[in-house]
Amino acid sequence: MAVPPFERFYGVDFSGAKLAGNAIWVAELAPDGPRFRLTSLQSMTAICGTAERSAALAHLVRMVRESDAALWGCDFPFGLPMELFPDGTPWPAHFAFLGEWGEAAYACGLECVRRAVERFQRKHIRRTTDGEAKAPFDAFHYRMIYQTFYGMRDVIGPLRQSPGTAVLPFQYRKLPRARRVVVECCPGSVLKRAGVPHQNYKQPTGGPLVLKRRRTRHAILSWLAADVRFDDRFRRVMMRNPGGDALDAVIAAVGAARAFAAADHRAIARHPRYRHEGHLYV
Repeated sequence: MAVPPFERFYGVDFSGAKLAGNAIWVAELAPDGPRFRLTSLQSMTAICGTAERSAALAHLVRMVRESDAALWGCDFPFGLPMELFPDGTPWPAHFAFLGEWGEAAYACGLECVRRAVERFQRKHIRRTTDGEAKAPFDAFHYRMIYQTFYGMRDVIGPLRQSPGTAVLPFQYRKLPRARRVVVECCPGSVLKRAGVPHQNYKQPTGGPLVLKRRRTRHAILSWLAADVRFDDRFRRVMMRNPGGDALDAVIAAVGAARAFAAADHRAIARHPRYRHEGHLYV
């Protein structure tokens, strides 16, 4: 399968919060021999001047559309479990379902739970890729539903209809002529697969990092440095950002880049479940 050459690799640590721009970070990598070089690392608030969700997400969509020869690894689900819908329901129907809920993301998540209980007598169902990649949560878990809802509806929704943009694994037919490719990545799953500490590096309450979290971040940065060149300025940003969003954006970028290069794209494109509910490139 023909794969377009990439000149830039982006990682997006996503948020569906009202002030999403503060928690969404975007990392940009450039090829640097067999490694990568970190060229930019900013929050969406710094990039577009506002933290407000709708404006920040609209700006993110424009960034993707305006990129060229680019691979984007985004940290949110691109699809919902097949079991939530009648057999044979195509991926585009997920967007029609999300569009019925206005801004009621949490209520949408409760409807997913209701369907899961009604059909399988349990509250949560994981996509096949979630189990394979050991993702921490299912796509409609209460800690994920805002990311899934706004990421799919307001980011992937418009991008899937953009000329020159291939959202994978759903649009492999567009890949040979794509100017940009968008894939789903999970930083936690990347760390697990690499055998790197994947817990106790985030401190969402803020303040100076406690010793345990500083040590974990140093371990992650030591692993990351084998693949990515970054100067002391970027190191400080990744160490000092309390929630770990800046670090996650870089992990998403390099994780997606390495996973995409190693992937069996024909097998992924033919998979009976991936093309309906998504695939994590980790």
